[in-house]
Amino acid sequence: MAIFQSLDIAITSIVAAYLLGAIPFGLLFARWLTGKDPRQHGSGNTGATNALRTSGKAVGILTLLADIGKGSLAVALAIYLQDDMTLVAAVALAVFVGHIFPIYLKFKGGKGVATMFGVLIPWLPWVAIATFFAWFLLFKLTRYVSLASVVAAIMLPLLAWLFGALSWSASDPSALFACVILGGLVVARHIGNMRRILAGEEPKTGAS
Repeated sequence: MAIFQSLDIAITSIVAAYLLGAIPFGLLFARWLTGKDPRQHGSGNTGATNALRTSGKAVGILTLLADIGKGSLAVALAIYLQDDMTLVAAVALAVFVGHIFPIYLKFKGGKGVATMFGVLIPWLPWVAIATFFAWFLLFKLTRYVSLASVVAAIMLPLLAWLFGALSWSASDPSALFACVILGGLVVARHIGNMRRILAGEEPKTGAS
């Protein structure tokens, strides 16, 4: 596992990534475009799915793009600054944790799926594509965003390990460890959704 080339840059990058991840774009866009607070409706979180359901398609799409974008931006900057796999993994986790536990909202944020994909895009692009394909397939079959997200999260570490033969970055222990944490936290954040699916109470998306 690599050692940070510059400790001050590493600490600054990790803190900045967390603060960027903590920006609640779902709340900001919803208030700006509709005057609503997504925390008072639906699942009560500030992620893209709840923003879509409670504030409309425009807010949902903007939130999705922003949540993906902040993950991608943080990781891309980390790669550019040091190209240290341990630092990149730490930044990926920091921006992700910032999204689900934002300091600005008393540590109550989104569920992390969009930001999870965001950190993978510039870092482990083939893993990102494969994970998204798994998500998309389950969503098309079930129309449950939450179930698709859980399955994709469970598959993420396995896909990172499988793609390790094709990519040095995906085979690095830091990357595999980060993928386990990312996937595990996404699953943990969806436990309530899984219970509602079993009880027949979870809403489907796009179903007639």
